[in-house]
Order: sequence, then C-alpha cells, then structure tokens
Amino acid sequence: QVHVVESGGGSVQAGGSLRLSCAVSGYTLRSACMGWFRRAPGKQREGVASIYTDDDTTYYADSVRGRFTISQDAAKNTVILQMNNLNAEDTAMYYCATVPWMVADAAYCSGGYWNTYTNWGQGTQVTVSS
Repeated sequence: QVHVVESGGGSVQAGGSLRLSCAVSGYTLRSACMGWFRRAPGKQREGVASIYTDDDTTYYADSVRGRFTISQDAAKNTVILQMNNLNAEDTAMYYCATVPWMVADAAYCSGGYWNTYTNWGQGTQVTVSS
C-alpha cells in the first residue's frame, strides 16, 4: 500500500523560502508521476508541480513557475519541493500525491492529468506573512 508523508512546512515572511519533502513508501519511484498540490482556506485544491521520475520532466502551475522547483531523491524515495520568494498567496496546506499506475510518457504527469493523482498524505502547512 502506498503511503506518503509530507514534512517541511512552517511559517515564513514574504520573500522567504521553504523546502518540503515527501517520503514515499510502498511504491518505487520508477515510471511514476509525483505531484505537489495545495489547498488554501476557502479554496479548492490546486496543482502546484509534478515530476516524471524516469527523466525528471517537470510541470508547474503558472503561479509558481520560476519560484518553485520540484525534484526527486531516488535513493531516499523522496520528492522535494523547493519554494523560494514566497508570498502570502502561497499560504496553504501542501499535499503530496502520486498517479496510481506506472506511466510510459511524461505527458501523463502534466497539469492536464493532475486530477488523476491519488494516495494523498496528511499535508504540511505553509504560512507566509506579508
């Protein structure tokens, strides 16, 4: 059974940085899509970034492109979200999730498929003060 655990959230001032980690168990990061999502108070969950683990192809929401970087540490079966230049609009609960099957093409990890992600963790809270 796939299990993901997010960590690294916290409170920072605008312009600051945080590094989120997603530890994955029960699932090998091979031919896998891993993604980060967030839900702000009163808003629907939205995709933030995703990565295809076979070739590190990445995808980003327009709101975070250039500020956030998703990467993987295959040796640790972990996916990282480095968040820089944070602003108040980034305040949200951040979740990690996977596409629940192996994929042969990075395109299946992209934003058009973010609604297929599942195996959600408990989330980690990010709060940015202006």
